[in-house]
Amino acid sequence: MEQEQTYERRPRRRGRKVLIGFVVLLLVLAGLIAIADRVAASVAERTIADEVRQQVAEQGAQSLPPEVEVGGFPFLTQVLDGRYERISIKLRDVRASVQGDAVALPSLDVDARNVRASLDTLRTGQGEVVAETVNGTGTISYQSLSALLDREGLTLGERDGQLAVTAPVDILGQRLTVTGTADIVVGEQGQVALQFDDLDAEGLPDVPLARTLVSNFARSISVDVPLPELPFQLTVREVRPQPQGLTVTADARDVPINSVG
Repeated sequence: MEQEQTYERRPRRRGRKVLIGFVVLLLVLAGLIAIADRVAASVAERTIADEVRQQVAEQGAQSLPPEVEVGGFPFLTQVLDGRYERISIKLRDVRASVQGDAVALPSLDVDARNVRASLDTLRTGQGEVVAETVNGTGTISYQSLSALLDREGLTLGERDGQLAVTAPVDILGQRLTVTGTADIVVGEQGQVALQFDDLDAEGLPDVPLARTLVSNFARSISVDVPLPELPFQLTVREVRPQPQGLTVTADARDVPINSVG
């Protein structure tokens, strides 16, 4: 009886070992596929980053090297299909020239969805990479915006969700500090305008002329903001004051993300 039980146990143990070995083999293969998938994605990311870097240079701008991430898993099935769920592009320290003045964007994040690109395009860098929708979020520093307004001592910042201004102004022989907020208007074509309508100054003389001078100053700094041309055909839709600067939200549709403008 003992010998019969011994013979029965051996096939079970052998079968268990085969099953464990098969599972380990599957795990190893899955790991190799995942590594290959990630390597292929990295190649595509570098290709797209090179294209974006050329765009920035051709638009007369400068930035740190673009950071590109191709979303969606697995990547290789997206390659075969020629369609990608998402491509994220991060640009840092973007600087461009507007009417001779430097406009700084500490960050510009672009999110492209439903991107079409053939395998040959990714392999050779030739051809179009087209995104169905592109959304961008950038930040304009208050320092560069103040430089555009070109008023000595003027500073801009965020206060209670609004664009706030502080500036020294000579009024009837007195050096007063004018403060107030601005309305930010975005036009249909993405033009941005600042309208300072409600300014005041502590110690302002209670005479009509003093109030007129403050109003004149408000009009002088109420300007159209000459934003730099955004890449990927992005059109500004909203501008919101944030502690770090003006946050610009833009979008576009059916955009070749590897061609200028």
